[in-house]
Order: sequence, then structure tokens, then C-alpha cells
Amino acid sequence: MIQFDGRSYGCPVEVTLSVLGGKWKTVILARIKEGDSRFGMLRRSIPDLSARVLTLRLRELERARLVTRTVRKRGPPSEIEYRLSPLGDSLRSVLSALWGWGVSVATDPAPQPRPHAGEKPHSGTLRPRN
Repeated sequence: MIQFDGRSYGCPVEVTLSVLGGKWKTVILARIKEGDSRFGMLRRSIPDLSARVLTLRLRELERARLVTRTVRKRGPPSEIEYRLSPLGDSLRSVLSALWGWGVSVATDPAPQPRPHAGEKPHSGTLRPRN
């Protein structure tokens, strides 16, 4: 058992998913890692994400100490910038790996399932059993 944030977990992956869980947190972190640091930039780079949900997820990421928020008052409206914190920056290689995997899967014209170790490759044709 692993203890984290007052809860018990059976596996380190559970801890990771409890912090990064949900569709948008990891996407937001990946966009911040890529340089989309202001709220408006993030909003435009993730068009399916509403401003309200973006605000909520950014607050959660801040509470989890994965991002830092800086307000720059240059007159109304204020500029708010988000950056990966040192803890968030420790996810950089994970976010890059997820990004790269997504690119490779999305650009593969006909992804084929790979056999598990010790299995024979599937021929791709189905034959009825007698």
C-alpha cells in the first residue's frame, strides 16, 4: 500500500491517475509544456474545452502543485500566465512520450495490432469454426 494525500493506493499508477485523472488535466499540462501559457492561448488551443472547465482544471492543477499562476497587471484586463512548477516539470518526459505516441498513432494509416510475446501474428482473415 502507498499513502498519498491522506489516501491509500495499491499501485503507484493509481496515485498518478488520482492527480492527473480526467480528460483535460493532462491535455492542459501538455499545452502549457508546449508554451501555451496564458489563459486565452490555452482556451484557443483546446477548442472543445469550455472556459469554465478550463478555469476549474487549472485551479486543481495549481492545488496539486503542478502549475504556477502569475498575474501580470498591465491594466485591465490583467494577463494571467501559467507555467509548469518544478513538480509539473518532472512530468515533461511523460507528457512528451504521450504527445509522441498520439502523433504516431494518428499518422499511421493502418495501425495493426501487434502480437503479445509468444503469440503468433494474426493472419487478418476470419475462418468459421466447424
